[in-house]
Parts: sequence; C-alpha cells; structure tokens
Amino acid sequence: MPGSRIAALGHHQPASVRTNADLEAMVDTNDAWIRQRTGIATRRIAGADESVTDLAAEAAAKALAASGLAPDEIGLVTVATCSAIDRCPSIAAQVAARLGIPNAVCYDLNNGCAGFCTALACADHSIQAGAARHALVIGAEKMSDITDWTDRTTCVLLGDGAGAAILSATDDPTTAIGPVVWGSDPTRATLVRLMDAWQPRFAQEGQAVFRWATGELPDIARETCHRAGIPLTDLAGVVTHQANLRIIESLTRRLDLAENTVIARDVVESGNTSAASVPLALSKLHERGDLPTGRPVLLFAFGGGLSWAGQIITCP
Repeated sequence: MPGSRIAALGHHQPASVRTNADLEAMVDTNDAWIRQRTGIATRRIAGADESVTDLAAEAAAKALAASGLAPDEIGLVTVATCSAIDRCPSIAAQVAARLGIPNAVCYDLNNGCAGFCTALACADHSIQAGAARHALVIGAEKMSDITDWTDRTTCVLLGDGAGAAILSATDDPTTAIGPVVWGSDPTRATLVRLMDAWQPRFAQEGQAVFRWATGELPDIARETCHRAGIPLTDLAGVVTHQANLRIIESLTRRLDLAENTVIARDVVESGNTSAASVPLALSKLHERGDLPTGRPVLLFAFGGGLSWAGQIITCP
C-alpha cells in the first residue's frame, strides 16, 4: 500500500484586522489583559459577505496551484469545520465546484479544533487504501459568526481563516505521513462547546481546558512521535492548535525539544481559528521558509470533544 505525503500548502485570511484596541471599545477589556492571558494581539474577521466556503476555496485554490496538479486529478476533497452553516451541499462539494474538480468524493468533517488533523488522517487512510491518488484537505472557519461579542472571556480569542493541503500518494516511507494518534474524552466533551444548533455560540471552561491541554496532552504528543519513529529532538517544527499562546508554550516546553525547533505561534496575529489553525499556521511557516524542506514536523490539534489528533508530516 502506498503512503501519502503533503505535496503543497495554501492559506487565506480575511482582510479586516480586529485589534485588542478595537475590542476595548466593545467589551470591558484591555490590551494588557488579553495579551497576558492569551498572547493574542490581532485576529482577522470575515465580512458579512464572506462565507466559510469563500475562505476554504481561496486557501484550496492556492494549494492546488502550488501542487501543479490538474483539478481532475483530485479524487477526494474534505473540509474540517465546526462553524459552517451550510449542511448540504457540503462545503467540500462547493469548493470542488468552484475549483472545477469534477468527480471527487466530497465531505465535511466536524471534530472541532482537532478537525484538520483528523481529516488529514482520513484522507491519508483513503490514499493508503487506494481510493484516491491525490486529496485536498482543508480547515476553514468563520468563528466570528458564532462568537458572543458581549462575552469578554471568549470574544478576545476567536478569528477567521482557512488553510489547505494537497496530499499525494508516495512509495517513499521517508516522506510519508506518520501514523495518526487520535482519540477523545467524551466525559468532558462540554468543556468546549457550540450548543443550540440554530443560534450557536462558542463557550468553554477555560481553566479546565488549560489544565487538560498542558497536563495530559504532552504525553500524547510524545506518543505521536514515538509511533512515527521520530525522536522529539529531530523535529524541525511543531505546529499545534493555536488555542492560546500560554497553552502552546506550556505544552511545547514539556516536550524537551531541540533549541532550534520552530514552534508555530500564529495565534498572536490570527487568534484561535479552530480547525483552520493548524493548516493556517503550517502554510505560513512554509511560505516564509521557516521550515526546511524534507524535515519532520509534528502536527498536533486538540479541542472540543474533548478530542485530539496528531501526526508527523514531512515539510514539502
């Protein structure tokens, strides 16, 4: 069976930037309070006329162009999202139509903030099974649609954006995506939630989530590297879900990484973009040349469910 590798990346963010100063005029907060608790300075906010499909299609088009593949070579399109309001046709099907992808299987996947790494694993498994040679995997969110802009504890966190990856079959085990380590703790599922389906609003138990992420997830991240046969000190980069800078730094500090390991901190300028955060941060690092081609990178996402998913990829 072939494996799959990430062949190309792309990302897209709305033009509108919302700063901490902007939020000071909306709720009882201030820049120092936001930075101390979250590390976030800015976030991108989509306009009323920008949908999850719009964000996803822009990121996907860039990834497809970078891959050099023709649209009809894509056999699978999947979009990880928890904020899309369209149920049928799927966001994936709408993206395929815009990009001229004619015959791919298309589906959306909702696993909250762990969605992109979950979708990446599902696409990888499909390629390994011979169901497709090339796949388009997207994480796209318009979190501003489901934000309570009167709640100062959550509205400071969230932003909009999308990231995408093209997966291609490979017979080279040194470039193949590593085994996924994934799971959930449904007994604590409501710690991060979008309830009331017709008018959902993001809510979470922040302290409980922080304790879970920093206390239990480092061991799962280590297991992800172990299953791929990659020592932590060999990682060129670590791209976790961009939930909160305090979580990212506490989690990665406990992994005993090499000093030169690149750690994604896109949350500072993009906020928490849920399922979009891992591919968005990864694509930006790749575009800037911060991650060396051919080196291993740990992707590790976590959030509502409480769910997690991670794998080692080789930087394209």
